[in-house]
Amino acid sequence: MGNSKLMTLMAGLLAAAMLMFAFAARADDVIKTVYHLPDDRLATLAMNNISNHLTADPGVQIVVVALSTGVRAFMFGAQDAGGRPYAEWVDELAAKGVEFRICQNSMNALKLTKKDLIDKVQVVPSGVAEIARLQAREGFVYIHP
Repeated sequence: MGNSKLMTLMAGLLAAAMLMFAFAARADDVIKTVYHLPDDRLATLAMNNISNHLTADPGVQIVVVALSTGVRAFMFGAQDAGGRPYAEWVDELAAKGVEFRICQNSMNALKLTKKDLIDKVQVVPSGVAEIARLQAREGFVYIHP
């Protein structure tokens, strides 16, 4: 075998090994997921989905972005159909690392202030912009319950 063929073969094997290493390293990476909550009627479904997601993959990084009427699930006194306060869901999930981000634009439209919201939520200027930023700049995958 000539020198150039040997070098080509070696380069190909090296490239294949590097590619396999890259895929193996990515297999262990934390999966980052953004849950889009645009309607408070989907809040119980979202909370159950997130709980199940964490059971299946305890290492997942989850951010919930609530906008439009979805922000109402994070108001003091908001409850699911069974009477469980959403604040309990948030406390339980936040203890497992889930972050909750609430759209300021939606709060303004609903005439809500930060004082109307339960603890452990963060207000962001725009829910839609936050979802786009998480996907485009931070590599989050998108889930809509």
